[in-house]
Amino acid sequence: MGACCSDVRGGQEAVGGAQQQRSIAAGGGGGGGAGHNDAVEFFYRTKGVEALFTQIELSLTASKLLDRDIVSKSDPMAVIYAKKRDGSLEELGRTEVIMNCLDPAWIEKINVAYQFEIVQPLIFHVYDVDTSYHNLPVKIVTKQSRSLTLKLHNKKGQAGLVNLGTITVHAEETIASRNAVEIVFRCSHLDNKDLFSKSDPFLRISRIVESGGSIPICKTEVVNNNLNPVWKPLTLTMQQFGSKDNPLILECFDFNSSGNHVLIGKIQKSIVDLEKLHKEKIGANFILPSSRHHTHEKVLKGQLFMDRFIETKLYSFLDYMSSGFELNFMVAVDFTASNGNPHSRDSLHYIDPTGRLNAYQQAIMEVGEVIQFYDSDRRFPAWGFGGRTYDGSVSHCFDLNGSAGSFEVEGVEGIMAAYASALRNVTLAGPTLFGQVINTAADIAGHSVSSTNSKYFVLLIITDGVLTDLQETKNALVRASDLPLSVLIVGVGGADFTQMEILDADNGQRLESSTGRIATRDIVQFVPMREVHGGQISIVQALLEELPGQFLTYMRTREIIPQTVTVPATSHPQDHPYVV
Repeated sequence: MGACCSDVRGGQEAVGGAQQQRSIAAGGGGGGGAGHNDAVEFFYRTKGVEALFTQIELSLTASKLLDRDIVSKSDPMAVIYAKKRDGSLEELGRTEVIMNCLDPAWIEKINVAYQFEIVQPLIFHVYDVDTSYHNLPVKIVTKQSRSLTLKLHNKKGQAGLVNLGTITVHAEETIASRNAVEIVFRCSHLDNKDLFSKSDPFLRISRIVESGGSIPICKTEVVNNNLNPVWKPLTLTMQQFGSKDNPLILECFDFNSSGNHVLIGKIQKSIVDLEKLHKEKIGANFILPSSRHHTHEKVLKGQLFMDRFIETKLYSFLDYMSSGFELNFMVAVDFTASNGNPHSRDSLHYIDPTGRLNAYQQAIMEVGEVIQFYDSDRRFPAWGFGGRTYDGSVSHCFDLNGSAGSFEVEGVEGIMAAYASALRNVTLAGPTLFGQVINTAADIAGHSVSSTNSKYFVLLIITDGVLTDLQETKNALVRASDLPLSVLIVGVGGADFTQMEILDADNGQRLESSTGRIATRDIVQFVPMREVHGGQISIVQALLEELPGQFLTYMRTREIIPQTVTVPATSHPQDHPYVV
Protein backbone atom coordinates (compact mmCIF):
# COMPACT_ATOMS: atom_id res chain seq x y z
CA MET A 1 0.00 0.00 0.00
CA GLY A 2 1.23 3.47 -0.75
CA ALA A 3 0.57 7.15 -0.71
CA CYS A 4 1.15 9.18 -3.87
CA CYS A 5 4.28 7.45 -5.12
CA SER A 6 4.96 3.83 -5.96
CA ASP A 7 8.36 3.43 -4.32
CA VAL A 8 8.99 1.57 -1.06
CA ARG A 9 8.97 4.79 0.99
CA GLY A 10 5.58 5.73 -0.42
CA GLY A 11 4.27 2.24 0.31
CA GLN A 12 5.26 2.56 3.96
CA GLU A 13 3.36 5.80 4.60
CA ALA A 14 0.08 6.04 6.50
CA VAL A 15 -3.16 6.54 4.55
CA GLY A 16 -6.60 7.70 5.63
CA GLY A 17 -5.94 8.72 9.23
CA ALA A 18 -4.16 11.95 10.06
CA GLN A 19 -3.45 12.35 6.33
CA GLN A 20 -7.15 12.58 5.62
CA GLN A 21 -7.29 15.91 7.43
CA ARG A 22 -6.59 17.53 4.04
CA SER A 23 -9.89 16.40 2.54
CA ILE A 24 -11.79 16.81 5.79
CA ALA A 25 -10.49 20.33 6.14
CA ALA A 26 -11.61 21.29 2.69
CA GLY A 27 -15.15 20.30 3.52
CA GLY A 28 -14.95 16.78 2.19
CA GLY A 29 -14.37 17.55 -1.46
CA GLY A 30 -11.72 15.91 -3.51
CA GLY A 31 -9.67 17.58 -6.18
CA GLY A 32 -12.25 19.04 -8.48
CA GLY A 33 -15.40 21.08 -8.29
CA ALA A 34 -17.84 18.24 -7.68
CA GLY A 35 -16.94 17.70 -4.03
CA HIS A 36 -18.58 19.52 -1.13
CA ASN A 37 -17.33 22.97 -0.12
CA ASP A 38 -19.29 24.57 2.72
CA ALA A 39 -17.94 28.06 1.94
CA VAL A 40 -19.28 27.87 -1.63
CA GLU A 41 -22.57 26.36 -0.49
CA PHE A 42 -23.10 29.09 2.10
CA PHE A 43 -22.31 31.84 -0.43
CA TYR A 44 -25.02 30.57 -2.78
CA ARG A 45 -27.48 29.81 0.01
CA THR A 46 -27.42 33.39 1.32
CA LYS A 47 -28.33 34.51 -2.20
CA GLY A 48 -31.39 32.26 -2.18
CA VAL A 49 -29.92 29.44 -4.29
CA GLU A 50 -30.47 26.02 -2.70
CA ALA A 51 -28.40 23.11 -4.00
CA LEU A 52 -30.36 19.92 -4.71
CA PHE A 53 -27.64 17.41 -3.96
CA THR A 54 -26.29 15.10 -1.34
CA GLN A 55 -22.71 14.15 -0.64
CA ILE A 56 -21.65 10.58 -1.35
CA GLU A 57 -18.35 8.91 -0.62
CA LEU A 58 -16.95 6.42 -3.11
CA SER A 59 -14.77 3.48 -2.06
CA LEU A 60 -12.89 1.64 -4.80
CA THR A 61 -11.51 -1.87 -5.18
CA ALA A 62 -10.25 -3.71 -8.25
CA SER A 63 -9.51 -7.32 -9.08
CA LYS A 64 -7.47 -9.29 -11.60
CA LEU A 65 -5.83 -6.19 -13.08
CA LEU A 66 -3.61 -6.69 -16.09
CA ASP A 67 0.03 -6.79 -14.98
CA ARG A 68 1.96 -4.01 -16.77
CA ASP A 69 5.29 -4.66 -15.03
CA ILE A 70 7.95 -7.16 -16.08
CA VAL A 71 9.87 -7.98 -12.94
CA SER A 72 7.14 -7.21 -10.42
CA LYS A 73 3.41 -6.53 -10.30
CA SER A 74 1.67 -3.29 -11.25
CA ASP A 75 1.43 -0.41 -8.76
CA PRO A 76 -2.19 0.66 -9.34
CA MET A 77 -3.81 4.00 -8.58
CA ALA A 78 -7.39 4.99 -9.46
CA VAL A 79 -8.44 8.48 -10.58
CA ILE A 80 -12.08 9.59 -10.92
CA TYR A 81 -13.13 12.23 -13.44
CA ALA A 82 -16.46 13.93 -14.11
CA LYS A 83 -17.28 14.13 -17.82
CA LYS A 84 -18.58 17.60 -18.69
CA ARG A 85 -21.12 18.44 -21.38
CA ASP A 86 -18.38 19.46 -23.80
CA GLY A 87 -16.69 16.09 -23.33
CA SER A 88 -13.79 17.41 -21.25
CA LEU A 89 -12.79 15.69 -18.02
CA GLU A 90 -12.53 17.27 -14.57
CA GLU A 91 -10.62 15.35 -11.91
CA LEU A 92 -12.65 14.72 -8.74
CA GLY A 93 -10.00 12.87 -6.78
CA ARG A 94 -7.54 10.02 -6.73
CA THR A 95 -6.59 7.14 -4.50
CA GLU A 96 -3.22 6.30 -3.07
CA VAL A 97 -0.84 3.98 -4.95
CA ILE A 98 -0.76 0.35 -3.81
CA MET A 99 2.53 -1.35 -4.53
CA ASN A 100 2.85 -4.64 -6.44
CA CYS A 101 -0.83 -5.54 -6.32
CA LEU A 102 -3.31 -6.74 -8.95
CA ASP A 103 -6.27 -6.87 -6.52
CA PRO A 104 -6.09 -3.49 -4.75
CA ALA A 105 -8.51 -2.25 -2.09
CA TRP A 106 -7.81 1.48 -1.93
CA ILE A 107 -8.19 3.30 1.36
CA GLU A 108 -8.41 6.91 0.12
CA LYS A 109 -12.06 7.81 -0.53
CA ILE A 110 -13.45 10.17 -3.18
CA ASN A 111 -16.29 12.56 -2.27
CA VAL A 112 -18.79 13.51 -4.96
CA ALA A 113 -21.78 15.87 -4.90
CA TYR A 114 -24.59 13.63 -6.18
CA GLN A 115 -27.14 15.89 -7.93
CA PHE A 116 -30.55 14.30 -8.04
CA GLU A 117 -31.77 15.91 -11.25
CA ILE A 118 -28.63 15.46 -13.38
CA VAL A 119 -27.04 12.37 -14.94
CA GLN A 120 -23.38 12.63 -13.99
CA PRO A 121 -21.08 10.45 -16.12
CA LEU A 122 -17.96 9.46 -14.23
CA ILE A 123 -14.78 8.17 -15.78
CA PHE A 124 -12.59 5.78 -13.78
CA HIS A 125 -8.93 5.54 -14.78
CA VAL A 126 -6.74 2.85 -13.27
CA TYR A 127 -3.08 3.72 -13.78
CA ASP A 128 0.16 1.86 -13.81
CA VAL A 129 2.21 2.29 -16.97
CA ASP A 130 -0.88 2.33 -19.17
CA THR A 131 -4.46 3.41 -18.58
CA SER A 132 -7.79 1.62 -18.61
CA TYR A 133 -11.17 3.11 -17.87
CA HIS A 134 -14.94 2.74 -17.92
CA ASN A 135 -17.75 5.32 -18.22
CA LEU A 136 -20.37 5.21 -15.49
CA PRO A 137 -23.48 7.39 -14.94
CA VAL A 138 -23.93 7.86 -11.20
CA LYS A 139 -26.74 5.42 -10.44
CA ILE A 140 -25.01 3.23 -7.87
CA VAL A 141 -26.80 4.91 -4.93
CA THR A 142 -30.09 3.48 -6.23
CA LYS A 143 -28.82 -0.09 -5.98
CA GLN A 144 -29.69 -1.92 -2.77
CA SER A 145 -26.06 -2.91 -2.17
CA ARG A 146 -24.86 0.55 -3.24
CA SER A 147 -22.07 -1.22 -5.11
CA LEU A 148 -21.38 -1.75 -8.77
CA THR A 149 -18.69 -3.84 -10.46
CA LEU A 150 -17.50 -2.81 -13.93
CA LYS A 151 -15.18 -4.34 -16.49
CA LEU A 152 -12.23 -2.15 -17.33
CA HIS A 153 -11.80 -1.07 -20.96
CA ASN A 154 -8.76 0.08 -22.89
CA LYS A 155 -8.04 3.68 -23.95
CA LYS A 156 -10.47 3.42 -26.85
CA GLY A 157 -13.28 2.33 -24.53
CA GLN A 158 -13.24 -1.26 -25.80
CA ALA A 159 -13.09 -4.43 -23.73
CA GLY A 160 -10.87 -6.21 -26.29
CA LEU A 161 -9.69 -9.81 -26.12
CA VAL A 162 -7.45 -9.31 -23.08
CA ASN A 163 -9.08 -9.29 -19.65
CA LEU A 164 -8.10 -5.96 -18.08
CA GLY A 165 -9.80 -6.73 -14.77
CA THR A 166 -12.71 -5.12 -12.94
CA ILE A 167 -13.27 -2.16 -10.66
CA THR A 168 -15.91 -2.13 -7.90
CA VAL A 169 -17.40 1.15 -6.68
CA HIS A 170 -19.20 1.32 -3.32
CA ALA A 171 -21.17 4.51 -2.50
CA GLU A 172 -22.27 5.75 0.90
CA GLU A 173 -23.93 9.00 1.91
CA THR A 174 -21.59 11.18 3.95
CA ILE A 175 -22.34 11.86 7.60
CA ALA A 176 -22.57 15.47 8.76
CA SER A 177 -20.76 15.06 12.07
CA ARG A 178 -17.88 16.77 13.82
CA ASN A 179 -17.15 13.76 16.04
CA ALA A 180 -13.78 12.07 15.72
CA VAL A 181 -11.35 10.08 17.84
CA GLU A 182 -7.58 10.37 18.00
CA ILE A 183 -5.87 7.07 18.81
CA VAL A 184 -2.28 6.00 19.36
CA PHE A 185 -1.92 2.25 18.72
CA ARG A 186 0.84 0.12 20.22
CA CYS A 187 1.61 -3.58 19.94
CA SER A 188 3.71 -5.95 22.01
CA HIS A 189 5.25 -9.38 21.41
CA LEU A 190 4.26 -9.63 17.75
CA ASP A 191 5.17 -12.81 15.91
CA ASN A 192 8.27 -12.42 13.78
CA LYS A 193 7.62 -13.18 10.10
CA ASP A 194 11.13 -12.40 8.79
CA LEU A 195 14.11 -14.75 8.73
CA PHE A 196 17.11 -12.43 9.03
CA SER A 197 15.53 -9.45 10.81
CA LYS A 198 12.38 -8.51 12.66
CA SER A 199 8.98 -7.85 11.12
CA ASP A 200 8.07 -4.42 9.68
CA PRO A 201 4.51 -4.09 11.04
CA PHE A 202 1.65 -1.80 10.07
CA LEU A 203 -2.04 -1.78 10.95
CA ARG A 204 -4.91 -1.71 8.48
CA ILE A 205 -8.36 -0.82 9.81
CA SER A 206 -11.54 -1.74 7.93
CA ARG A 207 -15.22 -1.14 8.63
CA ILE A 208 -17.81 -3.90 8.22
CA VAL A 209 -20.67 -2.73 5.97
CA GLU A 210 -24.31 -3.83 5.74
CA SER A 211 -23.65 -6.33 2.96
CA GLY A 212 -21.30 -8.23 5.27
CA GLY A 213 -18.13 -7.23 3.48
CA SER A 214 -15.55 -4.76 4.73
CA ILE A 215 -14.10 -1.48 3.46
CA PRO A 216 -10.60 -0.35 4.46
CA ILE A 217 -10.69 3.09 6.08
CA CYS A 218 -7.08 3.73 7.03
CA LYS A 219 -3.67 2.25 7.65
CA THR A 220 -0.76 3.28 9.81
CA GLU A 221 2.75 3.91 8.64
CA VAL A 222 5.22 1.01 8.67
CA VAL A 223 7.52 0.69 11.69
CA ASN A 224 10.64 -1.07 10.47
CA ASN A 225 12.32 -3.98 12.25
CA ASN A 226 10.20 -3.85 15.42
CA LEU A 227 8.02 -6.41 17.24
CA ASN A 228 6.79 -3.82 19.78
CA PRO A 229 5.78 -0.92 17.52
CA VAL A 230 4.18 2.38 18.49
CA TRP A 231 2.51 4.18 15.59
CA LYS A 232 1.90 7.87 15.03
CA PRO A 233 -1.53 9.21 16.11
CA LEU A 234 -4.48 8.41 13.84
CA THR A 235 -7.60 10.55 13.65
CA LEU A 236 -10.72 8.60 12.69
CA THR A 237 -13.95 10.42 11.86
CA MET A 238 -17.52 9.23 12.26
CA GLN A 239 -17.70 9.15 8.45
CA GLN A 240 -15.01 6.47 8.59
CA PHE A 241 -16.20 4.29 11.47
CA GLY A 242 -19.96 4.86 11.08
CA SER A 243 -20.93 4.61 14.75
CA LYS A 244 -19.08 3.82 17.95
CA ASP A 245 -20.72 0.38 18.06
CA ASN A 246 -19.93 -0.54 14.46
CA PRO A 247 -17.47 -3.48 14.28
CA LEU A 248 -14.03 -2.73 12.89
CA ILE A 249 -11.42 -5.20 11.70
CA LEU A 250 -7.88 -4.33 12.78
CA GLU A 251 -5.25 -6.33 10.91
CA CYS A 252 -1.53 -6.26 11.59
CA PHE A 253 0.71 -7.05 8.60
CA ASP A 254 4.43 -7.51 8.06
CA PHE A 255 5.31 -5.14 5.20
CA ASN A 256 7.07 -6.55 2.15
CA SER A 257 8.14 -4.40 -0.79
CA SER A 258 6.93 -7.16 -3.13
CA GLY A 259 3.36 -6.36 -2.10
CA ASN A 260 2.88 -9.76 -0.48
CA HIS A 261 2.29 -8.44 3.04
CA VAL A 262 2.11 -11.25 5.60
CA LEU A 263 -0.77 -11.23 8.11
CA ILE A 264 0.59 -11.25 11.66
CA GLY A 265 -2.82 -11.25 13.33
CA LYS A 266 -6.24 -9.60 13.42
CA ILE A 267 -8.79 -8.34 15.94
CA GLN A 268 -12.45 -7.31 15.60
CA LYS A 269 -13.37 -4.42 17.88
CA SER A 270 -15.67 -1.39 17.84
CA ILE A 271 -14.69 2.15 18.83
CA VAL A 272 -16.47 1.47 22.16
CA ASP A 273 -14.28 -1.61 22.67
CA LEU A 274 -11.11 0.34 21.88
CA GLU A 275 -12.10 3.05 24.35
CA LYS A 276 -12.63 0.38 27.02
CA LEU A 277 -9.18 -1.09 26.38
CA HIS A 278 -7.68 2.36 26.88
CA LYS A 279 -9.58 3.05 30.09
CA GLU A 280 -8.70 -0.33 31.60
CA LYS A 281 -5.09 -0.09 30.33
CA ILE A 282 -5.19 -3.63 28.98
CA GLY A 283 -4.39 -5.15 25.62
CA ALA A 284 -6.33 -7.41 23.27
CA ASN A 285 -4.74 -10.55 21.85
CA PHE A 286 -4.46 -10.94 18.11
CA ILE A 287 -5.89 -14.03 16.51
CA LEU A 288 -4.74 -15.84 13.38
CA PRO A 289 -7.31 -17.78 11.31
CA SER A 290 -6.31 -21.36 10.61
CA SER A 291 -5.31 -21.98 7.00
CA ARG A 292 -6.76 -25.49 7.16
CA HIS A 293 -9.87 -25.06 9.32
CA HIS A 294 -11.75 -21.81 8.72
CA THR A 295 -13.72 -22.24 11.96
CA HIS A 296 -10.56 -22.49 14.08
CA GLU A 297 -8.58 -19.47 15.19
CA LYS A 298 -5.25 -19.37 16.98
CA VAL A 299 -4.96 -16.89 19.86
CA LEU A 300 -1.56 -15.21 19.65
CA LYS A 301 0.77 -13.82 22.30
CA GLY A 302 0.92 -10.49 20.47
CA GLN A 303 -1.38 -7.79 21.84
CA LEU A 304 -2.82 -4.46 20.71
CA PHE A 305 -2.92 -1.51 23.14
CA MET A 306 -4.40 1.99 23.04
CA ASP A 307 -1.76 4.39 24.38
CA ARG A 308 -4.08 7.32 23.66
CA PHE A 309 -7.81 7.59 23.03
CA ILE A 310 -9.22 11.11 22.80
CA GLU A 311 -12.66 12.09 21.54
CA THR A 312 -12.40 15.34 19.62
CA LYS A 313 -14.31 17.65 17.31
CA LEU A 314 -13.41 18.58 13.76
CA TYR A 315 -14.99 21.98 13.25
CA SER A 316 -15.93 23.26 9.82
CA PHE A 317 -14.97 26.50 8.11
CA LEU A 318 -18.44 27.91 8.80
CA ASP A 319 -18.23 26.98 12.48
CA TYR A 320 -15.39 29.46 12.74
CA MET A 321 -17.06 32.12 10.59
CA SER A 322 -20.33 31.94 12.54
CA SER A 323 -18.53 32.28 15.89
CA GLY A 324 -16.87 35.59 15.09
CA PHE A 325 -13.73 34.70 13.17
CA GLU A 326 -12.91 37.13 10.35
CA LEU A 327 -11.38 36.95 6.92
CA ASN A 328 -9.44 40.10 6.05
CA PHE A 329 -8.66 40.55 2.36
CA MET A 330 -5.79 42.51 0.81
CA VAL A 331 -5.37 43.28 -2.90
CA ALA A 332 -2.27 43.75 -5.08
CA VAL A 333 -2.49 44.73 -8.79
CA ASP A 334 0.19 44.15 -11.45
CA PHE A 335 1.45 47.40 -13.06
CA THR A 336 4.27 45.92 -15.14
CA ALA A 337 4.83 46.90 -18.77
CA SER A 338 4.01 43.39 -20.03
CA ASN A 339 0.35 44.35 -19.67
CA GLY A 340 0.69 46.68 -22.66
CA ASN A 341 0.36 50.46 -23.06
CA PRO A 342 -2.84 51.51 -21.21
CA HIS A 343 -3.66 53.85 -24.09
CA SER A 344 -3.74 50.94 -26.55
CA ARG A 345 -6.95 48.98 -27.05
CA ASP A 346 -5.13 45.64 -26.81
CA SER A 347 -3.68 46.48 -23.39
CA LEU A 348 -5.01 44.56 -20.39
CA HIS A 349 -5.09 47.95 -18.61
CA TYR A 350 -6.95 49.86 -21.37
CA ILE A 351 -9.78 52.01 -19.97
CA ASP A 352 -12.56 51.96 -22.55
CA PRO A 353 -14.41 55.31 -22.72
CA THR A 354 -17.63 53.39 -23.46
CA GLY A 355 -17.47 51.86 -20.00
CA ARG A 356 -16.53 48.34 -21.09
CA LEU A 357 -14.40 46.74 -18.36
CA ASN A 358 -10.84 45.69 -19.09
CA ALA A 359 -9.36 42.39 -17.88
CA TYR A 360 -8.27 43.81 -14.53
CA GLN A 361 -11.56 45.59 -13.90
CA GLN A 362 -13.46 42.39 -14.70
CA ALA A 363 -11.27 40.45 -12.27
CA ILE A 364 -11.68 43.07 -9.53
CA MET A 365 -15.48 43.14 -9.92
CA GLU A 366 -16.01 39.38 -10.19
CA VAL A 367 -13.50 38.41 -7.55
CA GLY A 368 -14.46 41.31 -5.30
CA GLU A 369 -18.09 40.21 -5.13
CA VAL A 370 -16.96 36.94 -3.60
CA ILE A 371 -14.19 38.13 -1.30
CA GLN A 372 -16.09 41.06 0.22
CA PHE A 373 -18.87 38.62 1.17
CA TYR A 374 -16.51 37.09 3.74
CA ASP A 375 -14.80 40.33 4.84
CA SER A 376 -16.66 41.86 7.78
CA ASP A 377 -15.65 45.53 7.42
CA ARG A 378 -15.05 45.46 3.63
CA ARG A 379 -12.02 47.68 3.99
CA PHE A 380 -9.13 46.37 1.90
CA PRO A 381 -5.44 47.24 1.97
CA ALA A 382 -4.74 47.80 -1.74
CA TRP A 383 -1.34 47.96 -3.40
CA GLY A 384 0.21 48.02 -6.83
CA PHE A 385 3.53 46.54 -7.87
CA GLY A 386 5.93 46.87 -10.81
CA GLY A 387 5.05 50.51 -11.62
CA ARG A 388 7.00 53.78 -11.71
CA THR A 389 5.30 55.89 -9.06
CA TYR A 390 4.90 59.58 -8.33
CA ASP A 391 8.56 60.13 -7.35
CA GLY A 392 9.89 58.47 -10.51
CA SER A 393 11.16 55.28 -8.86
CA VAL A 394 9.94 51.75 -9.62
CA SER A 395 8.08 50.33 -6.63
CA HIS A 396 7.12 46.72 -6.01
CA CYS A 397 4.59 47.62 -3.33
CA PHE A 398 2.95 51.06 -3.50
CA ASP A 399 -0.38 52.24 -2.12
CA LEU A 400 -2.95 51.94 -4.87
CA ASN A 401 -4.91 55.02 -3.76
CA GLY A 402 -1.79 57.20 -3.75
CA SER A 403 -2.41 58.29 -0.18
CA ALA A 404 0.53 58.44 2.19
CA GLY A 405 -1.75 58.24 5.20
CA SER A 406 -3.79 55.12 4.51
CA PHE A 407 -3.44 52.15 2.16
CA GLU A 408 -7.01 50.94 2.76
CA VAL A 409 -9.95 51.42 0.40
CA GLU A 410 -13.64 50.75 0.98
CA GLY A 411 -15.29 47.88 -0.86
CA VAL A 412 -14.99 46.84 -4.48
CA GLU A 413 -15.91 50.36 -5.54
CA GLY A 414 -12.92 51.70 -3.62
CA ILE A 415 -10.58 49.23 -5.33
CA MET A 416 -11.96 50.19 -8.74
CA ALA A 417 -11.56 53.92 -8.05
CA ALA A 418 -8.03 53.53 -6.68
CA TYR A 419 -7.06 51.36 -9.66
CA ALA A 420 -8.35 53.93 -12.18
CA SER A 421 -6.55 56.72 -10.32
CA ALA A 422 -3.27 54.76 -10.24
CA LEU A 423 -3.41 54.19 -14.01
CA ARG A 424 -3.45 57.96 -14.51
CA ASN A 425 -0.52 58.55 -12.16
CA VAL A 426 1.67 55.45 -12.40
CA THR A 427 3.79 54.42 -15.40
CA LEU A 428 3.90 50.72 -16.19
CA ALA A 429 7.41 49.35 -15.67
CA GLY A 430 8.78 46.13 -14.20
CA PRO A 431 10.07 43.57 -13.50
CA THR A 432 7.29 41.33 -12.06
CA LEU A 433 8.13 40.75 -8.40
CA PHE A 434 5.70 39.29 -5.84
CA GLY A 435 8.09 39.08 -2.90
CA GLN A 436 7.56 42.57 -1.46
CA VAL A 437 3.74 42.51 -1.46
CA ILE A 438 3.73 39.02 0.09
CA ASN A 439 6.15 40.17 2.80
CA THR A 440 4.03 43.27 3.47
CA ALA A 441 0.90 41.16 3.80
CA ALA A 442 2.79 38.72 6.03
CA ASP A 443 3.85 41.58 8.32
CA ILE A 444 0.21 42.59 8.79
CA ALA A 445 -0.83 38.98 9.47
CA GLY A 446 2.10 38.50 11.85
CA HIS A 447 1.28 41.59 13.91
CA SER A 448 -2.31 40.41 14.38
CA VAL A 449 -1.21 37.14 15.99
CA SER A 450 0.01 38.93 19.12
CA SER A 451 -3.39 40.52 19.73
CA THR A 452 -5.96 38.00 18.45
CA ASN A 453 -6.24 34.55 16.95
CA SER A 454 -9.65 35.16 15.36
CA LYS A 455 -8.38 36.91 12.21
CA TYR A 456 -7.20 35.24 9.02
CA PHE A 457 -5.79 37.19 6.08
CA VAL A 458 -6.08 36.58 2.35
CA LEU A 459 -3.84 38.36 -0.15
CA LEU A 460 -5.34 38.64 -3.64
CA ILE A 461 -2.75 39.17 -6.38
CA ILE A 462 -4.03 40.03 -9.87
CA THR A 463 -1.32 39.57 -12.50
CA ASP A 464 -0.77 39.01 -16.20
CA GLY A 465 1.98 36.47 -16.13
CA VAL A 466 5.61 35.52 -15.81
CA LEU A 467 7.51 36.14 -12.57
CA THR A 468 11.04 37.51 -12.44
CA ASP A 469 11.61 36.45 -8.83
CA LEU A 470 10.24 32.90 -8.66
CA GLN A 471 12.67 31.74 -5.97
CA GLU A 472 12.30 34.91 -3.92
CA THR A 473 8.52 34.47 -4.13
CA LYS A 474 8.94 30.89 -2.88
CA ASN A 475 11.06 32.19 0.00
CA ALA A 476 8.38 34.72 0.96
CA LEU A 477 5.61 32.10 0.75
CA VAL A 478 7.56 29.59 2.85
CA ARG A 479 8.05 32.24 5.55
CA ALA A 480 4.37 33.21 5.37
CA SER A 481 3.17 29.58 5.68
CA ASP A 482 3.49 29.83 9.48
CA LEU A 483 1.11 32.81 9.60
CA PRO A 484 -2.70 33.17 9.32
CA LEU A 485 -2.41 34.01 5.62
CA SER A 486 -3.46 32.60 2.24
CA VAL A 487 -2.55 33.96 -1.19
CA LEU A 488 -5.05 33.93 -4.08
CA ILE A 489 -3.37 34.57 -7.44
CA VAL A 490 -5.75 35.54 -10.24
CA GLY A 491 -4.25 35.37 -13.72
CA VAL A 492 -5.57 37.69 -16.46
CA GLY A 493 -4.77 37.55 -20.16
CA GLY A 494 -3.39 34.70 -22.20
CA ALA A 495 0.16 34.39 -20.84
CA ASP A 496 1.92 31.20 -19.78
CA PHE A 497 0.99 30.67 -16.13
CA THR A 498 3.24 27.67 -15.52
CA GLN A 499 5.02 29.48 -12.68
CA MET A 500 1.70 30.16 -10.95
CA GLU A 501 0.90 26.44 -11.09
CA ILE A 502 4.26 25.77 -9.43
CA LEU A 503 3.40 28.19 -6.62
CA ASP A 504 -0.04 26.58 -6.26
CA ALA A 505 1.72 23.28 -5.37
CA ASP A 506 -1.32 21.14 -6.18
CA ASN A 507 1.03 18.31 -7.18
CA GLY A 508 1.62 17.58 -3.50
CA GLN A 509 5.15 19.02 -3.44
CA ARG A 510 5.33 21.78 -0.83
CA LEU A 511 7.34 24.87 -1.70
CA GLU A 512 10.99 24.92 -0.66
CA SER A 513 13.00 28.04 0.14
CA SER A 514 16.54 28.71 -1.08
CA THR A 515 17.82 27.62 2.35
CA GLY A 516 16.06 24.25 2.10
CA ARG A 517 13.17 25.03 4.43
CA ILE A 518 9.88 23.40 3.45
CA ALA A 519 6.58 25.32 3.68
CA THR A 520 4.55 24.42 6.76
CA ARG A 521 1.42 24.17 4.61
CA ASP A 522 0.11 25.07 1.16
CA ILE A 523 -1.17 28.67 1.22
CA VAL A 524 -1.51 29.47 -2.53
CA GLN A 525 -4.50 29.10 -4.85
CA PHE A 526 -4.19 30.05 -8.53
CA VAL A 527 -7.24 30.97 -10.63
CA PRO A 528 -6.86 31.68 -14.40
CA MET A 529 -9.65 34.05 -15.41
CA ARG A 530 -9.64 32.74 -19.01
CA GLU A 531 -10.97 29.42 -17.69
CA VAL A 532 -13.66 31.25 -15.72
CA HIS A 533 -14.78 33.26 -18.75
CA GLY A 534 -14.56 30.12 -20.89
CA GLY A 535 -17.15 28.48 -18.64
CA GLN A 536 -14.77 25.75 -17.49
CA ILE A 537 -14.96 26.73 -13.81
CA SER A 538 -17.15 28.90 -11.58
CA ILE A 539 -15.46 31.99 -10.16
CA VAL A 540 -16.97 31.26 -6.72
CA GLN A 541 -15.88 27.63 -6.77
CA ALA A 542 -12.45 28.52 -8.12
CA LEU A 543 -11.71 31.18 -5.51
CA LEU A 544 -13.02 29.21 -2.52
CA GLU A 545 -11.82 25.76 -3.59
CA GLU A 546 -8.77 25.62 -1.33
CA LEU A 547 -9.26 28.56 1.06
CA PRO A 548 -11.43 26.69 3.66
CA GLY A 549 -8.89 23.87 3.82
CA GLN A 550 -5.94 26.26 4.18
CA PHE A 551 -7.81 28.16 6.91
CA LEU A 552 -8.69 24.97 8.82
CA THR A 553 -5.19 23.56 8.54
CA TYR A 554 -3.84 26.68 10.23
CA MET A 555 -6.49 26.66 12.99
CA ARG A 556 -6.23 22.94 13.73
CA THR A 557 -2.45 22.76 13.83
CA ARG A 558 -2.53 25.54 16.42
CA GLU A 559 -5.47 23.98 18.27
CA ILE A 560 -7.58 27.13 17.84
CA ILE A 561 -11.27 26.26 18.16
CA PRO A 562 -14.42 28.29 17.41
CA GLN A 563 -15.54 30.47 20.28
CA THR A 564 -19.11 29.12 20.41
CA VAL A 565 -20.74 26.45 18.27
CA THR A 566 -24.28 25.27 18.93
CA VAL A 567 -25.65 22.28 17.06
CA PRO A 568 -29.32 21.28 17.56
CA ALA A 569 -29.89 17.67 18.59
CA THR A 570 -32.00 17.01 15.50
CA SER A 571 -31.77 19.20 12.47
CA HIS A 572 -31.84 19.32 8.72
CA PRO A 573 -28.92 20.89 6.88
CA GLN A 574 -31.18 23.17 4.87
CA ASP A 575 -32.62 24.61 8.10
CA HIS A 576 -29.24 25.31 9.69
CA PRO A 577 -26.71 26.78 7.26
CA TYR A 578 -23.85 26.38 9.72
CA VAL A 579 -24.30 22.62 10.12
CA VAL A 580 -22.08 21.03 7.50
